[in-house]
Formats: sequence, C-alpha cells, structure tokens
Amino acid sequence: MKKKIGIIGGAGYTAGELLRLLINHPEVEVAFVHSTSNAGQPVTSVHGGLLGETDLIFSDSHPLDEVDVLFLCSAHGHSRKFWEENERPAGLKVVDLAQDFRDESNGYVYGLPEVNASRIASSDSVANPGCFATALQLSLLPLAAAGMLPVNGEINVVALTGSTGAGVKPGATTHFSWRNDNVSVYKPFTHQHLKEIGMTLDQLQPGNACRINFVPMRGDFARGIFAVTTVDCTLSEEEVTKLYSEYYKESPFTVISDSPIDLKQAVNTNKAVIHVEIHDNKLLVTCAEDNLLKGASGQAVQNMNIMLGFDQRTGLRLKPSAF
Repeated sequence: MKKKIGIIGGAGYTAGELLRLLINHPEVEVAFVHSTSNAGQPVTSVHGGLLGETDLIFSDSHPLDEVDVLFLCSAHGHSRKFWEENERPAGLKVVDLAQDFRDESNGYVYGLPEVNASRIASSDSVANPGCFATALQLSLLPLAAAGMLPVNGEINVVALTGSTGAGVKPGATTHFSWRNDNVSVYKPFTHQHLKEIGMTLDQLQPGNACRINFVPMRGDFARGIFAVTTVDCTLSEEEVTKLYSEYYKESPFTVISDSPIDLKQAVNTNKAVIHVEIHDNKLLVTCAEDNLLKGASGQAVQNMNIMLGFDQRTGLRLKPSAF
C-alpha cells in the first residue's frame, strides 16, 4: 500500500518541485496540498508545469491523522507556529523544509544524508538543510571527516544562486528586468546558512574553529547553485581526489568528477557534482547543485525515502537539463 503524503504551504517553488517528484514517486500518494490563499483551486492553477499530471485541488484543511508523512513548505518561522496550533499524531513522520529546526531542537535530525543517513533512518522528524548550506557542506565534509580543516584557519567561498532561491513572491532583486544580464552580492559573511554549516563541520571535526568567509551572489539564471571553495591543503591532487571519492562512495547523489564541472550537469537533478584540484597547497572545490532539488525538495524526498526504508534514489532518477 502506498504511503499517504500531506503538504503544508503548497503554493511556493519548493512545494511545486516537491509535487512534481511525489506524483511520479512509485511508493507514495499525495493526500492533500494545503494552501489557505488558494483553497478550492486546482494545484495546476499555480503549478502550471503539472498540467495533465494531477487533478489535485488545494485544500484549506490538513487532516494529519490521514497521512504517513508531512512536508512543511511554508516560510521560515511558520513551522514552529504550525506545531503550536496543531497536535501531532503519534507516528507521523515530518520533513521540514524551513530553517526552524535545523539546530536540531525539538527532536529534529539535521537532514544531510551524506553525514546523517543512519540518524535520519531512525527519526520521525527531519529538518531539511538550506540550499547554500548543502553545497558548502558537501564541498567540505571529506576534509572535516579526515580532521583536515585548518584549525583556526580560513575557508573562502563564493557561490552564485539562481533567482528561484529568493522564493516565488516577486521582489526588487528577483524581477526579470533587474536580474537579467546582472550579478550582485548579498549578505556577505553573514548568511543565515553559516550556522548550520558550522554545526555539521564541528560534528565531524570538533573544535576546528574555522572561519568561513562566504560571499553569496545573485546570478542571471532561474535555478542552480555554483559554489567555489578554496582552503589550505597539503595533499596532492591524487590524494584529495581519493579522499573525496572514498567519502562519497556510498552517497548516490554526490558525484566526484575527474574534469572541471558546469552548472547544467546538476540542474533538474538531485545530484551535487563536485570537482577538486590542487594549486600550490590550495584546494579548489567546485560544487554544482539544483537549489530547488538537492538544495530543497529533492533532498526532502531523499530524506523521506531514508525514513521510510526506500532506496534513496526512488522517484529521483532525473536527467540534467544540459541542453
């Protein structure tokens, strides 16, 4: 019997991508998609790309006792409020795509499978990582696991994100006429994802005390993240490639490339594609991912698969939009 799925906050980009994945997932069935502002309207009235694939209607109710897994896709801060106003049925599994519980409060496990798969498998509450946080952590996990982050040193990161990372509500820096043929910096050195990144790196290499100099940038494209990380490293290129390949050998969606990568190799997939190279004792790590998939909804489905005992790849075998 298929597992029943509920979605809270069904009108945004992450919910739209989540629905695209779930209605084609062989082991689950979407029971309700909650959206107060769109209640009674077809899901396709908002997510037009699903036309012809679903007859789901947005609901103003959310019968939690009728589903096995609940995805929370509302804005940051709304998840805590939701649980203040609603009673959680025993046994209900929850994947929260907001940042409310990424500090692992309230019994949530941080949902980065490449480091926490066994904990996710035994948990009923998973906090899905942020999009930038996923790319930056995947760029650094093998070093941290080997105790090779520079203690009290610095890590420098510049990462470019697509406009969908800002959400579905239009704003001054997401409007097409502004974003087109344009690049800009925002939240340099202060991005909110730094907290969860530091938490995970300290989990693998306690007391590393590294400073991450993170400069996020808005890119002239709709979706994807391309992160460029540099850090001091004494390994040879052969040694660092082996280190990364060994660390990710059991991770189906993190792929180490022998040659330089580009963003289109990852867009429309749940993959993070990584390339490493050494330049005069400096390690250069490039990482490409889709901010709406591996950086959000795809990883949420990956976490659901782990929680339910499915193969991690189930429903996530997607072709990149390379052309």
